[in-house]
Parts: sequence; structure tokens; C-alpha cells
Amino acid sequence: MTHPVICVLLVASGAAWESGAVGVLGSSPGVVLLKRCVDVDDLMAAATTGQAQAAVVALDAPGLDAAATDHLRRHGVRVVAVSGGDQDEGAARMRASRVGVTALLGEDRVGELGDVLVAAGADEPVTAEALAPGPGASEVAAPAPAPGRVIAVWGPRGAPGRTLLATTLAAELAHRGVRTMLVDADPGGGAVAQVLGVMDEVSGLLAAARLAGTGDLAARLATVQRAVAPGLSVVTGLPRADRWTEVRPGALEHLLEVAREQAVVVVDTGSDLDDDGGALGRPGRNQMTLGALEVADEVVVVGTADPVGLSRLARGLVEVRETLAGAPVRVVVNRMRASLGWKESEVATMVEGFARLSGLHFVPEDRAGVDRALVAGRSLRESGEEPVVRAVSDLVDVMAPYTASGVPRSRGAGRLRRRTGAAARRR
Repeated sequence: MTHPVICVLLVASGAAWESGAVGVLGSSPGVVLLKRCVDVDDLMAAATTGQAQAAVVALDAPGLDAAATDHLRRHGVRVVAVSGGDQDEGAARMRASRVGVTALLGEDRVGELGDVLVAAGADEPVTAEALAPGPGASEVAAPAPAPGRVIAVWGPRGAPGRTLLATTLAAELAHRGVRTMLVDADPGGGAVAQVLGVMDEVSGLLAAARLAGTGDLAARLATVQRAVAPGLSVVTGLPRADRWTEVRPGALEHLLEVAREQAVVVVDTGSDLDDDGGALGRPGRNQMTLGALEVADEVVVVGTADPVGLSRLARGLVEVRETLAGAPVRVVVNRMRASLGWKESEVATMVEGFARLSGLHFVPEDRAGVDRALVAGRSLRESGEEPVVRAVSDLVDVMAPYTASGVPRSRGAGRLRRRTGAAARRR
């Protein structure tokens, strides 16, 4: 049986395996090396001619992302990625899954390229079945379009109330009928499980990290979650602070991106943003927090209303501005209380100017209500504590306005108003 000729594009970005790949492609029956592209942009342009049926691409090639692989698929070009010899196998699989590549070869298996390309049946129409990798290739899950979003809750050191805000925000979204997943990604040790009364000793985060390393996370995402309320599930955090080393680079990012395909994801992060890379170039403890902020569609920064807390918040906003690539930032000033003697407008003046904000919000102090909820092991929404829930409800009105209509309001004091810097100055 004669196999149709498969025309292949190659982007190796100067990798050591490039010459070997050229030799294999040139000597494989039924395979023709159509072009050695300069970069991914050149590859995408070449794909639009309709002459190529496959592309061999370095997994770490600059510009290789989900949009690029989608572009190639639309033009009938299947992608086989090659990972470098210095790349961790688990991390390579996670990277491939994140960018939508379904066939992956290690550098030491470049000699199998011809067989993989021919077995893929590149002459057939592009279907889900046709995109399955051929023999010799590692299978990774192809991501689906992501209808959800990731909301990262971050705050500086000093216990400003990150976990309280994250759990209340997630519970409020679920209360409004939004499928919500709460992920505890604090590298200092998780507290979400204790706050919500989850006694299971199995860490959802560590289980997710292991599945991400084997490429099974997308298929088994349900196994790392724990349902705590209708529409709300939790991925519990690290049982001890020293176990952050078990979360490989890219594992948390992969978890958040896979979870975003199914739900709105609220992630409770750590406090430190410095890149504390370990020995031999290994990522440090703070990589989890940095990774969460990198993936986030929106970031909520929380600080406390007292002088120390506001000072830390101001410094933290400068750090966030330097770290984020452009995700919207909202600020929540927590534990606002009359005993401080400050108006909201005065606090707004202190905070504004340190970062470009999407909004400034205030949550009142309610120590007694928070204590009751903590002792009961329930979210503030479940335990019916009004002041904080009412303020977070206002926050959700702005962050997810499509959920605002028809939401029952608690009786009592008037709703706290959201303020931008301009609104605060008018007060």
C-alpha cells in the first residue's frame, strides 16, 4: 500500500536535535520537508498556503501557544512537538497540554518522527480521531475552549484575610448558581480546608500535581475536588508548608487552566512575590503564587484598614504592578471599622496611585461573625453572617454582573458602596 506524501514544516529554534530531525524527515518514505521555518510566526504564515499537513515544532519555541496550535489546526496542519533533553518529562507533558499539542516526542526519540507522521494519517480530514498521536508519541490531553475564568485572591504578609475573602467570594458565586471551584494554592500551607470544616487528610492540590505530571489531570479532575456546598467544590491545599516541593513547575497553572474549562475558579494564593529560585535553577516556594497570578483573568488584592495593613497594601500593589502582565486588579480593604476614625474616601486617597485599579471595595470588621463561622466550619454565606457577606455580595455584583439580578438581599443595614478613586474624592 502506498502512503500519500506528507509535507512537513519544521521549527526547531536552533535546538540541538534540529540536524537529526532534518535527516530523519529527508530519509523517511512518504515524508517531505517542505520548509524549515524561522519561528512560529513564519510557521503560521506557511500553514496558510495549504501545502503542509504536519509541523514539527520545538516545545519551547517562542510564540508556541494555544492560539498558534489552533491556527495550525484550522489550516489542516497537525503538530508534533519535540521536548529538549533538559526538560522534565512531566513538565513537558503539562506544557504540551497547555498549548494544545497532542503528540509529544523527547529529543532522544527524534528518529521516530517519520513513523509518527506517517501513522498520524495526515492526509485525512482534521477530526478528533485524526488528531490522536501515532506510535512513539506521548499522548497529552488537548484543552477545550475555556468558558470560565480564574480569580486570584492575593494579599501581602500579615494575615489580611485572603482565605476569608476567597472562601466567601467562592461561596457567594456558588450561591448565585455559578459553578465554582475554590483552589487552595498557598505555598505556606493550606487553610481553606480548616475554614470550611473539611477533615479529609488527602491534599487535592498534591493529587492534582501528580495527575498533571502523568498527563491525566484533565480526565480525572473530579477526583481532586471535594464538594462542600451546591455548586461549590474545593481543591484542598498543602497539609504542611514543607511539601510545596511536590508541586512541580507548571502543575498549578495546568490545574487552573483545566479547571477554568468547567467553572469559575477562585484561587487562594500566598503572600510573597519575589522570585526565590532554588539551587541549580530550580523554582522556589513562591513559584506557586507567581504562577497563579500569571494565569489569573482577574486579581483581587486584599489588605487591612489599619496603618500597618495599609502600608503593606501600598507596597504590595507596587509589587503586583511589576509582576502582572495586565490582568485587572481590584482592591478590597478588609476589616474597615469606625474605631479607626477614617472615612472610606480617606482610605481611598491612601491606596490610589500605587496601581491602576479596576475598583476599590470595603469589607467591614465582624470579628464575632467570623469566629462563629470558623468554629462551625462553614462559610460566612452558609452561616448567615450578614455584614461581610453583604459587602462581598456587592463585590460579586461588579465582578459578575450577570449574576446580580434576582439575588435575594438580606435585611439590615444598607449595602456598602463600591468606590473608585474618583468616586471617593467626590464624597
